Amino acid sequence: MSDSTTAGPVVLDVWCELQCTDCRKALGDLRALRERYGDRLELRLRHFPLDKHKHAFAAAQAAEEALEQGKGWPYVEAVLGRVEELDRRGVPLLLDVARELGLDAEEFDTALIDGRHILIVDADQAEGKAIGVTGTPTYVIDGERLDGGKSQEGLRARIEEIADRLLANA
Repeated sequence: MSDSTTAGPVVLDVWCELQCTDCRKALGDLRALRERYGDRLELRLRHFPLDKHKHAFAAAQAAEEALEQGKGWPYVEAVLGRVEELDRRGVPLLLDVARELGLDAEEFDTALIDGRHILIVDADQAEGKAIGVTGTPTYVIDGERLDGGKSQEGLRARIEEIADRLLANA
């Protein structure tokens, strides 16, 4: 199996927080990357809820439930599109978005109550802190950390540059 066509996709870790307006602004870049690379680039959602956002931790858990139900990124995009509403409404909005996407909202509610996804969120946050993530969005590709919380200027071009190099070498 040393055939180079079996090489997996390039992985881009996206450290994200669903109550973060900068993460919402980054959606255009993520869509463009998804369009350009398709399944050759795996966008991996990583959670980094910030203490200053009171619904971010619940939103991260809800995103994990959406992932489990097969609509992780559509859910993330839908919630990020309504950051201000999440700020005001909290969990009821998370359940509404699940319903709108045809997901099992009762299962979301149960997941938030029983905390089944807390360990994943905590582990992501701990790993993020360990590698120097301080804000969102932050991207990690091929071991390089790109901080989009300060400015997203030029980040997509840098990600494409690294992805192109990795794919060419695969």
